[in-house]
Amino acid sequence: MRRDGTSTYQSLIPMSLDVGTRLGSLEITALLGKGGMGEVYRARDLKLKRDVAIKILPDEFSRDPERVSRFQREAEVLAALNHQNIAAIYDVQQCGAIRFLILEFVEGDSLADILRKRGALPLDEALNIAKQTCDALEAAHEKGIVHRDLKPANIRIVADGKVKVLDFGLAKAIEPAPTGTTTLSDSSTLVSMAATSAGLILGTAAYMAPEQTKGKTVDRRADIWAFGVVLYEMLTGRMLFSGETASETMFAVMMKEPDWSTLPANVPARVRELLRRCLSKEPRNRVQAIGDARIAIEEAQSGKELDGDSAKGPPHRRSKVWVGIAAVSFLTTIFFAGLSLVYLNRASPSEIRFEVNTPSTVDPWSFAISPDGRRLVFSAFNEGKSQLWVRPLDSLDAQPLAGTDGASYPFWSPDSASVGFFADGRLKRIDILGGQPQVLANAPVGQGGAWNRDGIILFSSVGAAGPLFKVSATGGEAVTVTRLETGQSPHQFPQFLPDGRHFVYFVQGGPGKGV
Repeated sequence: MRRDGTSTYQSLIPMSLDVGTRLGSLEITALLGKGGMGEVYRARDLKLKRDVAIKILPDEFSRDPERVSRFQREAEVLAALNHQNIAAIYDVQQCGAIRFLILEFVEGDSLADILRKRGALPLDEALNIAKQTCDALEAAHEKGIVHRDLKPANIRIVADGKVKVLDFGLAKAIEPAPTGTTTLSDSSTLVSMAATSAGLILGTAAYMAPEQTKGKTVDRRADIWAFGVVLYEMLTGRMLFSGETASETMFAVMMKEPDWSTLPANVPARVRELLRRCLSKEPRNRVQAIGDARIAIEEAQSGKELDGDSAKGPPHRRSKVWVGIAAVSFLTTIFFAGLSLVYLNRASPSEIRFEVNTPSTVDPWSFAISPDGRRLVFSAFNEGKSQLWVRPLDSLDAQPLAGTDGASYPFWSPDSASVGFFADGRLKRIDILGGQPQVLANAPVGQGGAWNRDGIILFSSVGAAGPLFKVSATGGEAVTVTRLETGQSPHQFPQFLPDGRHFVYFVQGGPGKGV
């Protein structure tokens, strides 16, 4: 592999065709590019008087009748795609020993070239490109077609700002049926090396979903992941995942969490939340339909922000938010019902009603009441950024905690003076009376923590394989304290028992298949 990430599988591709070469009624006018799936040329259709692109398929591909037949069927499905944001496939032809696709020729620069020249794009421009890309993906997904290799190089911007997505579904169309043993080449573009087949592109490592890097069957959620990676790159001007080899890049895809602090300050909260949902490493936690992403972008373009009933995100997100709000109300009711029981024998209880109104939030389950019962910490938006807020229970005033951008799952210290939380793939703590957050440990996808009187913090770090960890409240080396049994889900949401030494946590599965 070259240092620039390109492969050298030239034996799989026919020799370059000279300018002026004729393939039936097509005359080659320029070489546009090379790749593991073949060479791409600009050509003039002398019969229809138009310019087209032709993709010459690898020699080894044409020698396998079964694969040729399968590709023909796939190409017929792809040719049925008719959308203004999708580059069309016109025909599949053969001239002598050369088999090739005839494609719509799209003038303009690829998004990869634009990002390389300009870096981060202005918000309006990035959202316009993202919205049109969503339109293309939505049209294909409705016909059951998954792109599987969405990346900036396959997104072209024409002169009037229109987006054209190229190579729809070709990764599936050209790959062989899964047989033999599959390994991955050491290049930025992954190549299947099946025992009976030549190297064939499956996808590009930096834009592949985690399940795709593991060789699992993918669906439209892999496109949604790739869309999130591309949107992040447009907004920041930097690749989200990278490495000198495919192995390093794949490791980053599976283990690295996005650095949300690199997003420009003017990126709306709705778009930030969309990115988080697209880039969940667990497919079932992602946006489930690209149409929901389109809606979120359209609302961000219209200036509609995450506040009130009209801004809870896509429909499935709204339902989760309402579930979260219901959970908050239920837990708050239990808490104050418990307080009333404490005083049951002292005086005749009177009816108590308590309500907490917060700024808008898409994370209502991230809240905690301090051990002394005096304060509430919760997640809500402040100037377009999700932060932790602290509010005394005997006051209507809540104050945001600086340095807690993107924080989730807060929990209190035993003395009610500090709060632990998860942000940027790390476990952090902050004093509520002021000061900067302190990083305590790495915690990819942290989900729940607990703090005892001995200064020990238990926390969940799903991205680190699933067990619970413990670390000193002053920081240090994190040590595992639980062990996953076969079939168990990650251990989450630990809580210390009153003695401060024993604890409980949430887990699914295991020997008894219970919870």
